[in-house]
Amino acid sequence: MTQPHPTPADIERAIRNIPDFPKPGIQFKDITPVLADPRLFAASVDLLIERFKPGMVDAVVGIDARGFIFAAAAAVKLQAGLVPIRKKGKLPYRTHEQDYALEYGTSTIAVHVDALKPGSRVLLIDDLLATGGTAAAAVALIHRLGAQILEVSFLIELSFLAGREKLKGCPVRSVVVY
Repeated sequence: MTQPHPTPADIERAIRNIPDFPKPGIQFKDITPVLADPRLFAASVDLLIERFKPGMVDAVVGIDARGFIFAAAAAVKLQAGLVPIRKKGKLPYRTHEQDYALEYGTSTIAVHVDALKPGSRVLLIDDLLATGGTAAAAVALIHRLGAQILEVSFLIELSFLAGREKLKGCPVRSVVVY
């Protein structure tokens, strides 16, 4: 007898809460138990891409670093290309860069200048939506390349941080919402 497909509630139960990591007051959402369970990992990818079928998406864009895990699996399932958005200085070719605000200071992400063709249909995936700064910077880079964002999908959303507000104009979907 086959087991039923895991649900978002099953995935949520597997996400481990780590208090005070990486600093006091932060409740880190550890996804490694989800990744370690083949059924939960597969279900996570399926839920992230559930609105799409092969041929509907030209490229899946993943955000450095945990977003790469889900984006790579999603790209294979959707028969689409994979585009990494990385931290500044990590890509070998010419890049577009986008700064974004952190709690203290700024950071920068980058994408290759030829990573997406104008008009490309893109699914942007990351593991976590918190304050939305990184995702908003990724959206800006994708738009700079002339691509069309079909959806921004997250495994986890911390809704109390209102990161979704920074993604106005983009369809946003999250599998597990805290």
